[in-house]
Amino acid sequence: MAAGKIRKKIKKELIGTSDYPSNKVFTISNFITFTRLILTGVFLYLFVTDANRYVALVIYAVAASTDWLDGQIARMTKTVSWLGKLLDPVVDRALLFTGVVGLVARQELPLWVCLVIVGRDLYLFLGNFVVKRYHRRPIDVVFVGKLATALLMSGFTLMLLGMPVLDGLGLVPASITWLPGLNDVSAPLGIYFVYAGVCCSVITGLVYTVKGLSAIRSAIAHPEEEDVDFLNPEIDEADDAETSQVA
Repeated sequence: MAAGKIRKKIKKELIGTSDYPSNKVFTISNFITFTRLILTGVFLYLFVTDANRYVALVIYAVAASTDWLDGQIARMTKTVSWLGKLLDPVVDRALLFTGVVGLVARQELPLWVCLVIVGRDLYLFLGNFVVKRYHRRPIDVVFVGKLATALLMSGFTLMLLGMPVLDGLGLVPASITWLPGLNDVSAPLGIYFVYAGVCCSVITGLVYTVKGLSAIRSAIAHPEEEDVDFLNPEIDEADDAETSQVA
């Protein structure tokens, strides 16, 4: 144990829950997460090279739709791990990036959508380093962030499919070509999901900013709490010993 570190004592049955993730690597949920990461690369290759648009779509849909599966399995089996908590949002971002890059490369999605999504993630990535200087425990994923991911993935999946195509809403002049669907030009249904996802992404950035600043202020006010070694808690096996004696 490193000098100055305090190991928090917790009950053994709490290890593997969302509040007290384990240090395990080889779990079913982590395997699913790694598989989703591999599928993103396969999708991008098939889609950009125009090898088979619909096979690429199926692969993307499978990777996107199983976003909830690894987390559910981890919570149900009490195998939530630090690796899973760190890797899951990375895979979500990889899925979004490959969907964005593929559609922009084929000129089926406005470039500004890509810039907003990438810009927001770069901002949060750099902000995370600032927060970690003061607050060691990772900030948990917020609901609006998961909603943004779900909307964007749904939108990209529908745009990859290319249907259904709807008439433009005519909310802006036709000359504003960077807002397809909101002008009077027909566009795939998926673009509206993308717009909603982009809005939620921006809100997510604001929420994480507030949570990050709050974590920094708390760490400065109570530095002693930052000395807790949350990665390697001390297991309280007192209950197990009592159970064995009774048996």
